[in-house]
Amino acid sequence: MRETIEQAVVAEQAGLDVVGIGEHHRGDFIASQPAVMLAAIAASTSRVRLTSAVTVLSSADPVVTFQEFATLDLISNGRAEIIAGRGSFTDSFPLFGYDLADYADIFREKLELLVAIRDSNPITWSGKFRSSLSQADIAPRPVQKTLPIWVGVGGTPSSGARAGRMGLPMAYGVLLGPIDSALPIKRAFEDAAHRNGHDLTIMPTLIAGHGFVSRSSQEARDVMYPYFASGFAENSRQRDQPTVIPRGAFDAQTSPHGALMTGSVQEVIDKMMLQHELYGNTRVLIQMGLGGVPQKEHLKAIELLGTEVAPVLRREIDGAQVAA
Repeated sequence: MRETIEQAVVAEQAGLDVVGIGEHHRGDFIASQPAVMLAAIAASTSRVRLTSAVTVLSSADPVVTFQEFATLDLISNGRAEIIAGRGSFTDSFPLFGYDLADYADIFREKLELLVAIRDSNPITWSGKFRSSLSQADIAPRPVQKTLPIWVGVGGTPSSGARAGRMGLPMAYGVLLGPIDSALPIKRAFEDAAHRNGHDLTIMPTLIAGHGFVSRSSQEARDVMYPYFASGFAENSRQRDQPTVIPRGAFDAQTSPHGALMTGSVQEVIDKMMLQHELYGNTRVLIQMGLGGVPQKEHLKAIELLGTEVAPVLRREIDGAQVAA
């Protein structure tokens, strides 16, 4: 936990724009309460924006989620954001008493409620999966006039269409496979936004994925591979689908058209520029510690990302933001 906070402090010192904390409810992950961890980070930083990555909204209460991040926004003086998703893991469903048969419907309802709470107060609301609200005063209210709520999207165009229909910014998870694998989601997002009269120029998108930055491409791959392979194997074991990533398959994913943002400073810049050409995103969220990369190596990678990768992207892409 202390190492995660240190990573965030170093990210701000290195000049990065955003720090994200995920949400998992298993022993191989430490972050079950992103807002609490982000509040600790807020106390040790002053500029970097603070987001969940992602909040598993399907198994959360939107009222509580809003209160947590409004509190974080007050603590951090207006730096809080939420990326709300259905979650790529389902461990929180049985833990909090939800039925996986409701996976899609429950997320849609809770996302609509979370946005409604943000946009109006007091609120009157009724739905299927939560008790009704009648002129409910949801407090506290954030510093920011509009607390940013992004929709975290995995592999389904329908999820992109939902974000576009609601006029919300979108976070693409491009984790493995070809770098252009999420283009159908992009098209669904843009088409739905146009159909519903939303202005895409005020609906930013971000790419979230795994990677690692080192002085040389070989060093980046050699450091990242054993930890990434171990973390991936543990994740797949938890899904009852044990999968081993051979070194050759890993190296292929780090090639110019693979999803992993791994390599030298120039290679990572080139891949992020290609992502921007494909998706038009202005933010990149890169996880560099999956599987327990040692803190010393992790901090070195964060420093390179902030001091050498991010400045180039900002010069080349208007409004670019890089996050860890």
